[in-house]
Amino acid sequence: MFAVIKTGGKQYRVAADDLLKVEKVTGEAGDIVEFPHVLVVGEGEDVTLGAPFVDGAMVAAEVVEQGRGKKVIAFKKRRRQNSRRKRGHRQLLTTVRISEILTGGAKPSKKAAPKKAAEPKATEEKPAAKKQPAPKKDEAKAETTASAAPLFTAPKGEADDLTTIKGIGPVAAGQLKEQGITTFAQIAALSDDDVARIDEAMPFSADQIKDWRDQAKELAK
Repeated sequence: MFAVIKTGGKQYRVAADDLLKVEKVTGEAGDIVEFPHVLVVGEGEDVTLGAPFVDGAMVAAEVVEQGRGKKVIAFKKRRRQNSRRKRGHRQLLTTVRISEILTGGAKPSKKAAPKKAAEPKATEEKPAAKKQPAPKKDEAKAETTASAAPLFTAPKGEADDLTTIKGIGPVAAGQLKEQGITTFAQIAALSDDDVARIDEAMPFSADQIKDWRDQAKELAK
């Protein structure tokens, strides 16, 4: 039996015992994680398609390790503006092994592996810390100014799962949440000026944000 799951804004075709890397999911090595967004499930010619997800279907997997992907360099330059920006990014990844594909609302049969007892650490005497001089008023004022407010004000009520939008993973969703963007309706209502503000302050391109806006308009209906 195989299934097609959606996680981190991407789709994966999986079967039992498959080993794959997905965008970071919460869990330690040995934990059992669940992927409830199953688009397709079946065996041979007997295939069930979801609309968009298959009711009662779920894929359980065991966390093998947590890691990071290769570094990606984002470089942006504006001609004749004396403006350039360079950022490096390493995507957080989780390696999982598919344990079972479940249908009909069944729950995973495999439980998380027992955790090893932490060994007591030997106590070492640490040298007394030196007292640091109190910051000056000018320095304290500069630090307060450096912590900028979010770009937008988050609306009241329950937040939407922004990872449903293709191209938004858990990390990007967290960055948008920090800037006050938590719902499909907010993204759908972004103006071109708002897109430019996000493009300037966050590591997302204007074309990428406009694509998210088009998808959000369909999801917000």
